[in-house]
Amino acid sequence: MHSVDLVDDTFIAAQPQALADVVADPKRWRRWWPARQLEVFMDRGVKGQRWSIAGDLVGSSEVWIEAYRDGAILHYYVRADPGGADRGERLSSRRADRIRRAEAQQWKRNVWQLKREMEAGRAPGSPAA
Repeated sequence: MHSVDLVDDTFIAAQPQALADVVADPKRWRRWWPARQLEVFMDRGVKGQRWSIAGDLVGSSEVWIEAYRDGAILHYYVRADPGGADRGERLSSRRADRIRRAEAQQWKRNVWQLKREMEAGRAPGSPAA
């Protein structure tokens, strides 16, 4: 079992293809995860990307895009262990929890920024642009 096993779901009122284009952009990855190297092992097109990850975490990650009503749900998964100096170290439950919490908080900052970007100019409750 991995030290970091994280799942997150966020609805964004935007077309799935527009979100897939963002998720597939390596420039975006470097902004979202600056301490990681990502290698695509499954390009799912409009349904997202799956990566092998190395760097601060070592394992796998995925953004699955699920069309839903007038937008999409971004499902984020990370299954990894610490990389770098912590690699191979048995973590205390507190340390593992701190890493999971930091990962979840960082992802939420990233995905909420994406949500603001993709929904810019849309009045609450109105259809996706």
